[in-house]
Amino acid sequence: MKAKAQIAAPPLPERIDQLSIKRQEIIRPILEHPREYVLLSVRALAKRLGTDPATIVRIVRGLGFESYRDFQHHLHELSLAFATSLDTMRAGGQDGGMPGYIREALEQDLKNLQGLKNSLDARRLVALAKRIYAARKIILIAGDLAAYLAHYFEYQTSVVGLPVFSATSYGRIAHLARTATKQDLVIAISFRRGLRQTVEGAQLARAKGAYCVGIADTFLSPLARICDEIFLASVESTSFAASFTAPVALLNAIVVTCAQYRRAETMVVVKELAEEQRKGFRWYTA
Repeated sequence: MKAKAQIAAPPLPERIDQLSIKRQEIIRPILEHPREYVLLSVRALAKRLGTDPATIVRIVRGLGFESYRDFQHHLHELSLAFATSLDTMRAGGQDGGMPGYIREALEQDLKNLQGLKNSLDARRLVALAKRIYAARKIILIAGDLAAYLAHYFEYQTSVVGLPVFSATSYGRIAHLARTATKQDLVIAISFRRGLRQTVEGAQLARAKGAYCVGIADTFLSPLARICDEIFLASVESTSFAASFTAPVALLNAIVVTCAQYRRAETMVVVKELAEEQRKGFRWYTA
C-alpha cells in the first residue's frame, strides 16, 4: 500500500482557475512564495495581503482544504518541494558568528534524523526487504547529488550478492527502465521538485510493470504520485547545500533490514569478508 500524507493535496491548478480573478490575485503570491507565509496565522496573513481573515478562509476552502491549518500543512510541503539554495541560505545563520552557523547546521541534521526516526515504520522496511530479495533485479534511479546515494546503496547491497544496478545518467536510466519487468524493483531517489530524469525514469519503469519505491522529502514530490510507495527523509539545511544526513540514515536502515532479513546468508558472506579485512592486500600494512 502506498503511504500517503494525512492531508492529500487537491489539484490546485484546476481549483485556482475556479476562483474569481480577485481571489486568484490574493492567493497567488502565497503559492509562489510559500516560505514567506507558512508560519503566519490567518489573521496575520490577511493583514499582510490587505484583506480580511474571512476572505482567506473562503479562498482556502475554495481550494479544497477543510481548514486553514490544512492549508498551512500544504504550504509547508510546498516550501520544501520548491526550496532553492537561496531560500535555505537566507533561513540559516540566525545566531550569528561561525560557532552559531556550525551549531545550527548540526541541530538541523539532528532534527532531520529525529523526523525520520519518528516517522519510519519498521514493518514497511521488512516488506521492502522481502521485495528486494524477491526481485529479478533492483534498479536504482537517481541524478545530480542524489547519484551518490544510489552508488552508496548499490555498493552496500552488492556486498551480499544482491543484483543491484544504479542508473544516474539520462541514457542509462532510459535503457534500464525500458527493460524493466514485473519481476523488477525500482528505487527512485530525488528531492524537492524532483529531477526530470529520475521522475521520467520511474514513470517508464512503472509503465513496464516494475514495482516502484520513491525516496523523497515531501509528499508533493512527483515520485509520491508515480511510485507504488514512498519513503520520506528530510534534506532541510541551513546552508546552500541540501543535507543528506537523513537519506543516508534511511538507506542504512534498509541495508540493516536486508542483512537481518536473511541473517544466515549474510553471516556466510561476512565471514568471508572478515578474512579479507584481516589479511587482504587492499589494507595498508606498516
